[in-house]
Amino acid sequence: MLREEIAVSIRTLQWKCVESRADSKRLYYGRFILSPLMKGQADTIGIAMRRALLGEIEGTCITRAKSEKIPHEYSTIVGIEESVHEILMNLKEIVLRSNLYGTHDASICLRGPGNLTAQDIISPPSVEIVDTTQHIASLTEPIDLCIGLQIERNRGYRMKTPNNAQDGSFPIDAVFMPVRNANHSIHSYGNGNEKQEILFLEIWTNGSLTPKEALHEASRNLIDLFIPLLDAEEEDINLEDNQITPYFDFHYRMHKLGKNKNEIAMKCIFIDQSGLPPRIYNYLKRSNIYTLWDFMTKTREDLVKIEGYHIEYVNKLREILITDILGKKDIRYSTSAFCN
Repeated sequence: MLREEIAVSIRTLQWKCVESRADSKRLYYGRFILSPLMKGQADTIGIAMRRALLGEIEGTCITRAKSEKIPHEYSTIVGIEESVHEILMNLKEIVLRSNLYGTHDASICLRGPGNLTAQDIISPPSVEIVDTTQHIASLTEPIDLCIGLQIERNRGYRMKTPNNAQDGSFPIDAVFMPVRNANHSIHSYGNGNEKQEILFLEIWTNGSLTPKEALHEASRNLIDLFIPLLDAEEEDINLEDNQITPYFDFHYRMHKLGKNKNEIAMKCIFIDQSGLPPRIYNYLKRSNIYTLWDFMTKTREDLVKIEGYHIEYVNKLREILITDILGKKDIRYSTSAFCN
């Protein structure tokens, strides 16, 4: 029996792409299988891979447009069919491929009449436009249209904050995620203790990455997240230290419940499992807050510095966390579903 268990534990996992296609320049599809897996392993890997595919892969997009001749986002320009708002929405749809980091400048300058497309964008050499036919605006008269653009590489989704347009500069909702959707399914075979599983992964991307590239990058990101745990040493965090100033009253209460035990538990509670409204969820992700523990160690000064800070966000978080977490008699049971 022991020999059989050892044989199962040293089996080499194999993956294969069983379907791959490009539905358009901005929609790629791939279907992969991973096997053999023991009972329960497919779901563990599938959930982790889906999260990594949707949230851990970086992408590049246009985050800001600027033109001194435009008074506000909902204005119209004589000689242009689209409103300024429609032009900004078209810029949001442009898919870029790049390995650049930080923010970089690009521009558009065209004289009408004619159609303005993504091909007219003057960008850094390291930035590639996936679909150059993407429509931006239609110029119906002989006018000059010049727009400055800001390009940024990041991860996740960042909503523009209202009323922050200055000097003709308009923020654009940033969809950095190159993976548009990801699903996983499981096929089981065998009987009893010999039951095994096959994991199927479906990945849709926006064309800046192929599904295969997205799968590789998500896998590397997951590995990078867990490697530090191999050599991790338990640290005694002193809540009285000036560097960590408790902002909410439940910081101290959680500390009293058992610091070491609950630190581990709080690291297992992810903010996307707390029923937070999308605006609050995105507000936290902008500061790399993914778990309850990440949030608990932030001071008031840290939270105020995050782009899009609103006091009502903090009050809502406090209400949810106290009700859902501190209201439970034993935090070990309240987090067990997330840690298994």
